[in-house]
Amino acid sequence: MPSLKITCLDCGQVNRVPSEKLEKGPVCGTCGAKLMDGKVHELDLATMQKAARVDDLPLVVDFWAPWCGPCRMMAPEFSKAAGELKPHARLVKVNTEAHPKASQIYGIRGIPTMAAFKGGREAARQSGAIRANQIVDWVRGAVRS
Repeated sequence: MPSLKITCLDCGQVNRVPSEKLEKGPVCGTCGAKLMDGKVHELDLATMQKAARVDDLPLVVDFWAPWCGPCRMMAPEFSKAAGELKPHARLVKVNTEAHPKASQIYGIRGIPTMAAFKGGREAARQSGAIRANQIVDWVRGAVRS
């Protein structure tokens, strides 16, 4: 029974979850937060980097800012995609205004920009606002083994 490493997006603790239990709503062994809730989580840069580096599941990051019109337009679409991609990927957001170092580290030139991380490295990138079905298709293509 293979287990997957999944970082808790609330407390940052790495959990080992048997792969067959992903759809059953696993919780963090430290804080009790749901690990796979199908919702978008707003993360700080350190938690995002840890999850991108450690997790066995794909992590899709939306780099955005509150003043960005296209970012705000894409937010509900990104949320819909998160629900549809559960439990195969987790979708998170990093506010580049609150965490300007994220733009420097990841070379973000325009927002919204999505980056898909798999196996500890960036697997794909997509700039510009797109609809939920396009996000889902892009993620599935980006993280295909």
